[in-house]
Amino acid sequence: MGDESISNRKRVTNPVPAEGADGLFTQSWFPMAWSSDVPKGKIIGRDFLDGRIVMWRGENGRLTVASAYCCHVGADLAVGDVIGDNVRCAFHHWQYDQDARCVKTGLGVAPPKDACLFLFPSIERYGIVWVFNGEKPLFDLIEAPFPEEELEVGIAYEAQMIPIDPWVFAANTPDMQHIKVVHKVNFDHADPHSQVKWDKYGFSYGYSGLDQGGVRTEYNLGIQGTSVFFRFGTYEGFWRGSVAGFGLPKPGWLVMYSVNLVKKGPKAKEQLETATWLSRRTLSEDKPIMDTLRYRPGYLIGGDQSLSRYLTLVRNFPRAHPSRDFIR
Repeated sequence: MGDESISNRKRVTNPVPAEGADGLFTQSWFPMAWSSDVPKGKIIGRDFLDGRIVMWRGENGRLTVASAYCCHVGADLAVGDVIGDNVRCAFHHWQYDQDARCVKTGLGVAPPKDACLFLFPSIERYGIVWVFNGEKPLFDLIEAPFPEEELEVGIAYEAQMIPIDPWVFAANTPDMQHIKVVHKVNFDHADPHSQVKWDKYGFSYGYSGLDQGGVRTEYNLGIQGTSVFFRFGTYEGFWRGSVAGFGLPKPGWLVMYSVNLVKKGPKAKEQLETATWLSRRTLSEDKPIMDTLRYRPGYLIGGDQSLSRYLTLVRNFPRAHPSRDFIR
């Protein structure tokens, strides 16, 4: 009987589509670089989705994010240079303007009228370059409850590569068992499943409680799309914000960019140091798990109701790949 029961065992799962399944990717905001990585007159390349993109900043200070490969014969524009506000291909000196249109060829003949790159929606916020997978953003990128000019912004840690899709890391936020077990947070109240506010593209909820060491905290936190984490509230009496983006350099991997925010003032430096320490502690608790995780939701229980709903949201999330023919 023992052998028979073992032979009948199976792992029950309710899978979530992986990024890149059927050639499609979730339509979310993804972090791509620190803004400081792209000063005026510089172009850089990054892997994104199942291909490659470039970012350059013209002399006018404007940042452009576009597909990486020249539409002439496919040279990587990242090895080119910036001429004024345009990027110039190193191979045959074709130039593209900040609307990603070819405006000049090396021989001086007029470029083909439809010669262009794929232009990605992009925004710079909190020192991070964010890119949307789509022709138009489906939702606005999160903003802190205070104007950016009233805040001090600090990098939480250098960009981290982790072998999971971005939505997997995002799923830690509605996973209240994870928050209590891994990060040792003690809520002042029952798990706040009923307080979660859901919308078409994400959720948020608040809680109060004690962090490790008995430090009092009160936060509002959530996820936008499949790749943006935010948390705003108080820690030990001072206001702290955190924003983290989970980039998608290729299917099955994420690159994480994270910043902390505090209010400007005489204690801002000290508060940022505390916030940085907290972020690095949290990462040290998560990363060994995430580095070895093979995420397949199985037997979820009552304490997983918010996690379960988020996984359903991800299963049904809009997916597309309009840049497919340009970035590969």
